[in-house]
Amino acid sequence: MSMSAFLRLGTCCAQARPLRSPALHLPPFRSLSTLPRTAPTLRAWSLPQRHPAIVHSRALSLASLFRKPGPLPSPAVVATISKLEAEADAHPNDVEKQVALFEALVSTKAKPGLDTVVARWERLCEFHPSHPLIRSDTAFKLYLVALRELGLDASINPAVRRRDALLAASSTSAAASILEQTPEITSTPSDSLAATTSAAQVSSSVTSESAPSTSSPPPTSSQQAAQEVLSGATVTARSVHTDYDALRNALGRGSGVPGNPIVVTVAAAKGEIFLRLMRYAIFSILTVFFVLVFLSLWVENSGMLKAGPRQAEFEPIQAKTYKFSDVHGVDEAKGELQDIVEFLKDPSAFGTLGGKLPKGVLLTGPPGTGKTMLARAVAGEAGVPFLFASGSEFDEMFVGVGAKRVRELFAAARKKQPAIIFIDELDAIGGKRSSRDQHYMKQTLNQLLVEMDGFLQNEGIIVIAATNFPETLDPALVRPGRFDKHVAVPLPDVRGRVQILQHHMTNVTTAPEVDTMVLARGTVGFSGADLQNLVNQAAVKAARDGAKAVDFKHFEWAKDRIIMGAERKTSFISEEIKKMTAYHEGGHALVALYTEGAMPLHKVTCVPRGHALGITSQLPKDDRYSVSLKEYLAEIDVCMGGRVAEELVYGPENVTSGASSDLQHATRTARAMVKNWGYSHKIGPVYLSDREDTISPKKKDEIEDEVRSLLIAGESRVTALLKSKADELHRLADALVEHETLDAEEVQKVIKGERIRAIDEVIKEDLSRLQHEGVAPPPPRPPVLVSDP
Repeated sequence: MSMSAFLRLGTCCAQARPLRSPALHLPPFRSLSTLPRTAPTLRAWSLPQRHPAIVHSRALSLASLFRKPGPLPSPAVVATISKLEAEADAHPNDVEKQVALFEALVSTKAKPGLDTVVARWERLCEFHPSHPLIRSDTAFKLYLVALRELGLDASINPAVRRRDALLAASSTSAAASILEQTPEITSTPSDSLAATTSAAQVSSSVTSESAPSTSSPPPTSSQQAAQEVLSGATVTARSVHTDYDALRNALGRGSGVPGNPIVVTVAAAKGEIFLRLMRYAIFSILTVFFVLVFLSLWVENSGMLKAGPRQAEFEPIQAKTYKFSDVHGVDEAKGELQDIVEFLKDPSAFGTLGGKLPKGVLLTGPPGTGKTMLARAVAGEAGVPFLFASGSEFDEMFVGVGAKRVRELFAAARKKQPAIIFIDELDAIGGKRSSRDQHYMKQTLNQLLVEMDGFLQNEGIIVIAATNFPETLDPALVRPGRFDKHVAVPLPDVRGRVQILQHHMTNVTTAPEVDTMVLARGTVGFSGADLQNLVNQAAVKAARDGAKAVDFKHFEWAKDRIIMGAERKTSFISEEIKKMTAYHEGGHALVALYTEGAMPLHKVTCVPRGHALGITSQLPKDDRYSVSLKEYLAEIDVCMGGRVAEELVYGPENVTSGASSDLQHATRTARAMVKNWGYSHKIGPVYLSDREDTISPKKKDEIEDEVRSLLIAGESRVTALLKSKADELHRLADALVEHETLDAEEVQKVIKGERIRAIDEVIKEDLSRLQHEGVAPPPPRPPVLVSDP
């Protein structure tokens, strides 16, 4: 037999090894016996029956995977084993030759040899139970030694029982009945312990109270052989496995047979409890997560946790009733909405000649112009229910909610018809659709289109919507049949501002000298909401000052606060920075005064307001509906005035970054002049889109050149102007440092060299006037440091 053939013995004999069972298949927590405590504490587990012809693959133990292979036998030993194997195969019934082969294989202590011994013995037990070798105690002891060397101590006890059963069957006539009572031993997880678990771990549950009685039968030869093999354990094994003697004694006293079982308790592996807890926690968290997701979806769609049905949010608003008399500054819009009021009051009057009223009215205009108040006034004049909804209220995180709420809104309106539905900020749900949009993004708009002009007619329901961006709405929404009438609600003109101011001053005590026309001319560009805020802030200021009535200076203070921002007089500004800010703002003011086409100067200040260190305010004399080229060039010049003044006074190397907002505004104006308004001779009278990807690189360079030339030309004009007005610039800067804030009239006096009253003189004059009128002056305020921030 060659060396390679001997090495293959381990794989050849791995076909039938039923007595070894790995610990990997053993459950971690289980009591393997439910017998009374009086039973013997060690018992071999019963194995299920199997057919002897079935080939069972040997299960690998965990210890065998990491065990180092032993040294290989020498060629002489291999030759001797081959010769003995040939003689054993030639004389299968010769016990001496079989024992000699077993001894040679065991003496190598190599795994292939030990596996050969185990395989040959187990094949005899399976297929030749009456073979004389089975009756040989020496051969059986060598087989047990092989099991011991392979680390299969757990298979020794079943092997003992099996041999005893075979010997009893061959010596008595009742062998068949004995085999039925003692099930054939197979390699199952419930009949053997792990290969990595020593015999001491198997016997850890042995108790002294379960010892067999003195009448137990004497040990058999198989049990004595097992006792001798087990007693040959090393000292290290004895020190580690303290219960090894208990196992050996139990086997020697005949335990492990029917009627005298061995009770075994398997201890849990280390870390097993932690792993089980981790698995339980992960499973619980996942279960709770999916349950909560399902419940949230179900609750959202069912509306169980909402405050009543969703239609309750679309009930008519029971608030203050507005009339057209409460709306000012939008006379044209009120005239166009008067037809809606008449229709709601008497629908039959318009149907006599076949006419139909529009289904929807779209109010467009800047914020604060009174679009919502107009819709309330229409409902108040007609005396019909008014249902309000904001465009941002329809859509939420769940798909389909927006369309559902649109249906509920119109359903509530049908129950109350004739009624008015007002949708504020329509652009939130009525934006233009695109083929790139997802389908769910269009559901709310599609439902609104269907409700307004679908198969189901909504006679008696008027939809009024408001938006600040009508150009972003979908064409299908604003077409005739849905929003038939478009009403523009612009900023109020001077007459409208007078009406709005007079309306809001009705409940405010004002001084007789307050002229609403003067206030209206000084609030160009103010919306109705801005004018209401102006009156309210002036009244609060007057009350804080202890005045009996709101006079003109309180309105001026409120207007400056709205236009320029709140003063930050508590900011610590150094004298150097304050002086530089005065020169900067003085440059703006002088350019605004001496440049033709510039917007008239309103006020200039070097006191920090809002986020600025200083502000130069301009207000038009009248409402502006269009702007000329000369006015745009003057606007660029005024923006350049502050930076040029710093450069002339302090030098180019000391110009600060305070002019960044001025440059931004000037650049934006110049770019619009070139791209949108056709003020460039090189580019020509064209309109170029703001989208950069629609303009060629060459055209972009030309636009940048034209913008730069406009800014450089404006800077040159301003430089020449301020050089010629250097004395006036110095005088204006000194006056700003002293007085902090100057209006246009005071600026004119300063640059002419005339003296204006100091702050102390103004305060003394106001105090004397209050004392003459019998009004107690307000308590003095703590001094304020107005120097550098």
